[in-house]
Amino acid sequence: MGLFSFFSKQKKENLDKGLEKTKDSMFSKLSRIVSGKSRVDDDVLDDLEEVLITSDVGVDTTLKIIDRIEKRAARDKYINTDELNSILREEIAALLMENNTVDNEDFSISEEEKPYVIMVVGVNGVGKTTTIGKLANQFKKNGLSVYLGAADTFRAAAVEQLVVWGDRVGVPVVRQSMGADPASVAFDTISSAKANGADVVIVDTAGRLHNKVGLMNELTKIKNVMNKVVPGAPHEVLLVLDGSTGQNAFEQAKQFTAATDVSALAITKLDGTAKGGVVIGISDQFKIPVKYIGLGEGIDDLQVFRRKEFVDSLFGG
Repeated sequence: MGLFSFFSKQKKENLDKGLEKTKDSMFSKLSRIVSGKSRVDDDVLDDLEEVLITSDVGVDTTLKIIDRIEKRAARDKYINTDELNSILREEIAALLMENNTVDNEDFSISEEEKPYVIMVVGVNGVGKTTTIGKLANQFKKNGLSVYLGAADTFRAAAVEQLVVWGDRVGVPVVRQSMGADPASVAFDTISSAKANGADVVIVDTAGRLHNKVGLMNELTKIKNVMNKVVPGAPHEVLLVLDGSTGQNAFEQAKQFTAATDVSALAITKLDGTAKGGVVIGISDQFKIPVKYIGLGEGIDDLQVFRRKEFVDSLFGG
């Protein structure tokens, strides 16, 4: 199956609006630290460090950014405070590029890897099921057949929510009784999808952080079952994080990356928070591509993460 442009009709205005709170918060802080100053000196850099940390960029990533700006100041001998905004934009964009967070608007499936299997992980309440529904909607709009698997069998609400999304989007949802083996649900879902020639399978998993060993064993079992039905599956392990939780999202990322091989990130709820800097920090610290960002409750309010557009919206321009 050839390439198609994924989420291509999403307007940048939605991104600007979704990041408005983060942008306003960051710019008000930046304005205060350069007020009355003509050059970027040590005091400005100290204040900038505080701005980035309080914007949930994270300490380690903040120190990297400050170091980059210090080196530019040493090289250029003088940096005007009016230039600080554009310099920040350039350095953060470069950091995201180095961390393999690149602009990729295309999605392709070879005939050999059909169905393309996505295993979705993340704690309860981060918008995991909603993200699955929105992804299914976009895949279907682009002409792909989709199956959903309700493998979070420990919460009736999770199963019912996924069924609601399946009905809304018009895609089948495979489910079993409450408390059933999640790996069994994954097996049934992928087997049904394969038998019916489906293009994409998205499997929800339990959002519990009961302990690392239990989580690792559970996710490993699900992955092994997937691989038996479709060699190479899951093709993607998508970790969903709630951007509005700031530093707590870092801890969740740490737990799940220790438990399984996370290959992509979706960061949700960025429209309702001033903590959008968490996207920069998580990308830098975990070296995992941010693939999607959630910017609202609407069915089309999930966008492919585009590095340049994100930075432009965050810093204006």
